Parts: sequence; structure tokens; C-alpha cells
Amino acid sequence: MDSQNAPNSSVFTLDIEGMTCASCVGRVEKALDRIPGVEAASVNLATEQAKVRLKADSDTSIADVIALVQKTGYGAQISNPHGNAPIKSAHSFWGSDDLGRVLLSFALSAPLILPMFLMPFGIHWTLSAKWQIILATPVQFILGWRFYKAGVKSLLAGAGNMNLLVALGTSAAYGLSVYQMIASPHTTHELYFEGSAVIICMVLLGKWLESRAKQQTSEAIRALQKLWPENAKVLDTGAVIGGGAFLERYRELPLDQVFPKDRILVLPGERIPVDGEILFGSSHIDESLLTGESEPVKKMLGAKVIGGSLNGEGLLIIDAQAVGVESVLSQIITLVEDAQTQKAPIQKLVDRVSVIFVPTVIGIALLTGLINWFYLDSASIAILRAVSVLVIACPCALGLATPVAFMAGTGVAARFGILIKDPQVLELAHRLTVVAFDKTGTLTVGKPRVLSFISLTNAADENALLATAAGLQMGSEHPLAKALLDATKFSDAIPIPPSESQALPGIGIASKPSSGPWAGQSLVLQSIASLTNDPNATTISHQAQPLLDQGQTVSVLIHKDAESTPLAIIGFGDDLKSNAKEAITTLHRMRIRTVMLSGDNSAAANRVGQSLGIDEVLGQIMPGDKAQIIRTLQQSWEDGQQYVAMVGDGVNDAPALATADVGMAMSTGTDAAMQASGITLMRGDPTLVADAIDISQRTWKKIGQNLFWAFAFNSTGIPLAALGYLSPMLAGSAMALSSFCVLSNALLLKRWRPSHR
Repeated sequence: MDSQNAPNSSVFTLDIEGMTCASCVGRVEKALDRIPGVEAASVNLATEQAKVRLKADSDTSIADVIALVQKTGYGAQISNPHGNAPIKSAHSFWGSDDLGRVLLSFALSAPLILPMFLMPFGIHWTLSAKWQIILATPVQFILGWRFYKAGVKSLLAGAGNMNLLVALGTSAAYGLSVYQMIASPHTTHELYFEGSAVIICMVLLGKWLESRAKQQTSEAIRALQKLWPENAKVLDTGAVIGGGAFLERYRELPLDQVFPKDRILVLPGERIPVDGEILFGSSHIDESLLTGESEPVKKMLGAKVIGGSLNGEGLLIIDAQAVGVESVLSQIITLVEDAQTQKAPIQKLVDRVSVIFVPTVIGIALLTGLINWFYLDSASIAILRAVSVLVIACPCALGLATPVAFMAGTGVAARFGILIKDPQVLELAHRLTVVAFDKTGTLTVGKPRVLSFISLTNAADENALLATAAGLQMGSEHPLAKALLDATKFSDAIPIPPSESQALPGIGIASKPSSGPWAGQSLVLQSIASLTNDPNATTISHQAQPLLDQGQTVSVLIHKDAESTPLAIIGFGDDLKSNAKEAITTLHRMRIRTVMLSGDNSAAANRVGQSLGIDEVLGQIMPGDKAQIIRTLQQSWEDGQQYVAMVGDGVNDAPALATADVGMAMSTGTDAAMQASGITLMRGDPTLVADAIDISQRTWKKIGQNLFWAFAFNSTGIPLAALGYLSPMLAGSAMALSSFCVLSNALLLKRWRPSHR
């Protein structure tokens, strides 16, 4: 995309080129924060991207932001939308950070360091000064030119970075060698060309290893991008499904030319290009890379399918309903990308430290040189020790410690159906002490059935009463509404459409039937738990008690125009999910307390809680009270603040999900619930809750380990280099090793597997 013509958006992402360490991150962020029209900015070293949000009334354009980043010394361009972005291929062999340059630098440096390996065998051989400078010069000024270029840019911008440290250190070693060669033409033992050359070799090797590792941390996104088929087989408008003739009447169109309502032909073994509904055929669908479901799922006529999933043995015709950026696959990629460009709060502290780190290191190197020169009376030794300090202190590992671990953790979690949207979740999930569950659709299947229907009136027969009650729910997506409508299919009742209706959040629905015995009269279908102010509440509760004792969820049909006369009591039952008990047991093994919040009557809720082994059950909870209960759970324990997770799937769970320290929403639920949560579980499987906590804990542990090793390398290496225990070559090797250790440790997260697969 042409950055100059990009539309001005309140939030956009830039690809940043040239960042090498945490100091670079701090400088780019500082530059972005100085722009008057920028409200917030976050820069990520691992993804090499900046996420920028402009103020609502800002006149600042994306081009202005890009220009300022470039003025700071870095390249910048608009990041391609994930739906259209090509999958990044490997760099060319001679790319700036790639293997060709590394191999060439080692080939040129090998003769310089070979004498060091021969000396233990009694072989004293050294290249002449002329050949040393011939081999070292291209390494220093051609292969190492990138360090000079980036270092000068950072210096002109008023700050330093890793490139500046490398350029200063190697130039000092190279310059000292040139001086010694001129001053003592026949001496070779005081030349340090091999030191400057090997430092550049090791830094190039380290950057290549970083590049390869960072590609692996973003493997999850690339795997998701590969799920997009390039084309879709769109049936002609006049094609009649049936008889097989439609197989010849389709056009193969690029995916961006497919529209909702198009009918898509999917042959066996092909990837489904769009989200939609099956109009013809049946098949097993592999959704493993999207939802983490290990086994193919049987899909019949009318079933929903997800774009990017793999069709099995059947031929399918799909009614396209969501294409491009509106599809589930696109939304998953967006969530993972957004999460990986954000920062955990601890990383912001690291970035602040890194801003002052480079100037501090340069000061320590100068002080090291002066002190060694004063006490040892040797300029060459003083310069070499200062060079070692400059090289060992490069903050590459420090800048990568947090983002690579977070990218690896969120990437592997996404592969198994756990989308971690907020980095702050990682800092809270490992502290969780309580998990609160919604009941319906979370611990239960979410497909209730009508188990009991008790008529309380002689004004009409039971079928007319059922038709009236079911008609009130026409158009509702609530599970109980669907259960009531399904009940009419097994009787002679035909739902009576309402002339008007009004949803009563947390209570039920008020409506006026358009026909039948109660045509035009006000009826309310509401839960028995909401009858607290009803004059007949006691009588109704007494009549419903047998159903409550059986653990059924009870609703009451009430005639409001006749002094709130009850017309019918309806009992619903919902089966528990097969793995719900296992989910609760696993959380108990993790020493996490479990709570269930339910709008059902206490008897029904307690029956479910007891069967699952839940520690505390709170029934007859109004939706508006769930958030307050979460706040109470967070504060009501004697041993300090408790960290509470909320797991739910409905609109009424959204406030509680947002209030909890960690909100987890089932993707089988509503969009409102998913938007309010920090973690989305792509399957309606409660065992994913423990798995989400487990991968969050492991990722946080890796972040801690990485930061420890990054600080340990620098805090240990700088004094050793200042005291002369690390030569410049060893310092360069140690710096590359520190980055390699941090990256390798983070990539161990890719071996994580859910415990319930």
C-alpha cells in the first residue's frame, strides 16, 4: 500500500525497519509520543511494528507519522492488512541480516583467528600485517557498514543504540591496529584486526539467529494466513442445486470478488473459502487450526462452517455469509496480530531502562578506558577493555526478552483454540485464585429442553397455551426460547406471532399475542427467580417446587391484565457438558477455587454445582449483579486481594467479564462477551479454562527467565570486561549467546500442549 495515499485512520500499524534493541524501541516511541496528534503509541521489537492511535480531532496524517519516524533514523511503512498481506518469505541469501553475509564474514575472519587455535599445539604462525588489514577491512567497512549507518542515524537523533556500540567498539579496535601497524611496521603481535572482525561476525550471527527465531514466534499467524484459499467456486445465479448439473455451472473467482449470499461449491479435500451455512451435502470438517478441535466435526444440512477449515469426504454447497475481514478466520488473525503488537506492562519498564542504558554503557566504557590507561600505562589494553565493555553491553537480549516469549506463548495458544488478546492477562493469569463460571452454555450444553409444562388455567387447552408461550419467544436467540419453540414441533401447537413485544433484561419477555385466547392482552414469560415483587410469588413457588427439587429451570407465563394471574409453569432441563467435571477437577488440582453464578433458582443451581464439585454456588443471580459479585470475590478474602477470572458466553456476562481480572469468553457465545474478555476460547470446552491459565503461567515464567538471563549477562559481563577477563572476541560471542539463549528459551513454549487433548 502506498503510505502517502493511505486513508487516515484513528488506529493503524506501521512496519518499522532498522530496530535492533530495546533502545531503538524507546526512541521510536518517544518520537511518536512527541507528535501532537498522536494519542498513544506502542512499539514492539519482536514484531518490528508500531501501533499508533491518533486523537479524534487530530489533523495529523499517517504520512506525517511516517516522515517523523524516518527522520528519527528508521524506515516506516503502513503494514499490509492481514487479509491481503503476502506471507513473508525468507530473506535473500545476501540479505542484510541473512546467512550469506554471516558466512562471508566468517570466511574472511577465519585466517585472522586461526593462529589462536594453533598456538596450543606449539605452532606459532601469524599472518603479516598487510594480509590482516586486507582481510579485516571488508568485514569492518562492507559487511559492517550497516552498523555505521544505523549508529550515525541514532547519534544524529540524539540517542544511541546497539549499532552505535558495535560501531564504536570495532572502530576502536580496528583503529588501534592501524596505528600500531604504522608505528611498528614489523610487529604483528599487537594488532587486533581479528578482534574487530570477529565482533562483527558474532553480531551478524546473532542478528541472523534473532531473525530466524522471530519468524518462528510468528509461525501461528503465518499458519493461519495459509488457510486462505486463493479462489472460490461461485455457482451461477441460475444454477439449480440437485441432479449434479450444477457441478458444471460455476466460476472460479478470486476471494476478494466473493460477496455474501453467493453460493460456493466446495469439493472434497478443499479448504472452505468463506463463513457460511451448508445448503447442500454433508461432510466431516477439520477445524483444528481454527478452534483447536483435534477431531473432524460432522456437518449436516443447515450447519455453520468456518472459512479456512478443511472439507473432508463430502461435496458441499455453502451460502456465503461472511467474507474477507468479516470472517472468523480474519478476526482470529486480527486478535493474534493485535495481541502480539501490544506490550505487557513489565516490558514498558524494560523500555524505560533501555533508553538510558546505551548512554550509561558508553560512559562506563570511557571510564574503563581511562582507569586502565592510568593504572596499567597501556593505551592498547585500555582501549581493548573499553571495546569489550561496549560490545558485551549491547541490550539486544533485554529488548527481546518479553516480546518473543509473549509471541511464542500466544502463538501456540492460538493453535489450540485459546486466543489471548491482552498482554496484561499474562501478568494476572498466573496469580488467579478464583474462577467464576456462568452456568448455561458454559458448563452446560446450552440447549435446554422443555421437561415439564403445567397448565394453571381452564381458559384454553394445553396446545393453545404452549402456542401462546412459544409465540412470545419468536425471534429470540435465548436458549430457553429455542427450547420452547422446539417443543411445539412435537405437538399440534403452532406458535402465535406477537403483535408487539419487549425484552426485559434479566427477567424475560413481555408481549401481546396477535391471535388466540389472549389476543391483544399483556402477557409476560419470566423466570421464577424474578418474581420477588409479584403478588402471587408464594403460590407460584409452591406449585413449582417439585420441578425445582428436580433441578429444573423454571419460567412462568403470567397474564398481566388479569391481576398477574399465572397461566402456566414451564420446566427446562439442560445437560452438562461431558468434560465439565474434568475442568473443575483440573482447576482444583491447580489450587484454584471455583464459583458458579446462575440466574436459575438455587435448587437447580446447587444440583449442578454438587454434581460438578464446585466450591461455591450462587443461584437466582440477576445479570446486573454478576459484576458486583466479581468485585466482592476480589476483595473478600482475609489473605489479601484475590485474582478472579470470569468465564461466560452471554450478553449478560459481558459486565462481569470486563470486571474480572481475567475475562474468558466462549466463542460459541455472543460477540459482546468476546469483546469484553481478555481471552477467547474458540471451542465451547470448559477444560480450555485450565489450559489457558496453564499457558499464561508458562509464558509469564519464560518472561521472568528471559529478563533474568538478559540482566545477568549484562550485569556479569560488564565488570568482567572492564577488568580484562573478556577479550573483545569473547565479548562479541557472549553478546550473541545472550540473545540466542533468550530466543531459544522462549521458543521452548512451542512444545506446549493442552493437558486434555
